[in-house]
Amino acid sequence: MADSPPRDENVASPWAELWPLDRSVAYLNHASFGACPTAILERQTALRLELEREPADFLVRQLPERLATAREALARFVGAAAADLAFVPNATTAVSTVLRSLTLGPGDELLTTDHTYAACRKAAEFVTARAGARLVTARVPFPLASEDAVVAAVLAAVTPRTRLALIDHVTSPTALVFPIERLVRGLAEQGVETLVDGAHALGMVPLEIAHLRAAYYTANAHKWLCAPKGSAFLFVRRDRQHGLHPLAISHGYDPERASGGFRAEFDWVGTTDPTPWLVIPECLAFLGGLLPGGWPELMATNRALALRARAILCEALALVAPCPESMIGAIASMPLQAPAPGSPVERLDHEHLMNWFRRRGFETWCHPGVSGGKLIRVSAQLYNHEAQYHALALVLGEAMRGD
Repeated sequence: MADSPPRDENVASPWAELWPLDRSVAYLNHASFGACPTAILERQTALRLELEREPADFLVRQLPERLATAREALARFVGAAAADLAFVPNATTAVSTVLRSLTLGPGDELLTTDHTYAACRKAAEFVTARAGARLVTARVPFPLASEDAVVAAVLAAVTPRTRLALIDHVTSPTALVFPIERLVRGLAEQGVETLVDGAHALGMVPLEIAHLRAAYYTANAHKWLCAPKGSAFLFVRRDRQHGLHPLAISHGYDPERASGGFRAEFDWVGTTDPTPWLVIPECLAFLGGLLPGGWPELMATNRALALRARAILCEALALVAPCPESMIGAIASMPLQAPAPGSPVERLDHEHLMNWFRRRGFETWCHPGVSGGKLIRVSAQLYNHEAQYHALALVLGEAMRGD
């Protein structure tokens, strides 16, 4: 077969030219690392040049006000008070920050699910092992018929020893939008606070974090907000901010400070490049200005394309949709059926299988699977178009059959 997927310039996304992505690749993996538009990268470059012209003035005198401006814009978008938001490089850092600030003892329990992002699960394993505590994993079925299965599995795993629940808002391997409000409320009714890993949620689904009432919430801006890499936030409810510190203790630390220490500590953890955070307002304005309906229309458009992509792949491979449409955002995962003996899906692990697709011009994402067997996940962003998923379906059929 050809080394790259068939192209039809007549159906290409009109938005593709706004991103500097390789046009020879059908990039269907926005969920992993995001993709930053050229205009945002140019704005970041201008900020970096400004910083390097006078580093001391930029970092010492200008940065606090610039961070405050970016934080205010982000706070309005996510429905939270700016005073409760801290900038961090990524959601993984935020999760480790919260978990390593906990005081755990022997017999205490952290609760998570088997859909949790692997890096965050490892952080939970680390802190529980160090404290002699226990990591409890709620088994959430996949495929599943409704969000009730998620709520039932999580709440059934709570015990009197549960100290915190680490719950995904949008799961990475299975691409499920968890019923996070029901989960946070149900856990709170049993006396358990929640750390929500919303790595994919920012820019994919509407957020009202203050209304959610979770103790902690983190999300990446470099994914669906399309900010530069190294841009994320951590929300900490006001009553949980005392005693929470960044992983790196620096000049902002002051044990005598009665208030305000939370932001002061996180705003300066040593010399770093702050420009990924500073361009967040431009990301909000740029992406929000592409469609007449702003961010609500952008989210709805990406979701509709993800659902269409799932339907195309399911129809081509005679697969049954693994979850209700209501649990899909802008990504969709499908468990693959048993492949033919000797086929690429059968003989390659998930990493080599992704390389197999990449050599054929597709950047997608595969996983060993939550309930056994491999799964494939596809993303939908404005630069994608329906023909790419039809082309992927053809190549996926070859991967299953071993043509």
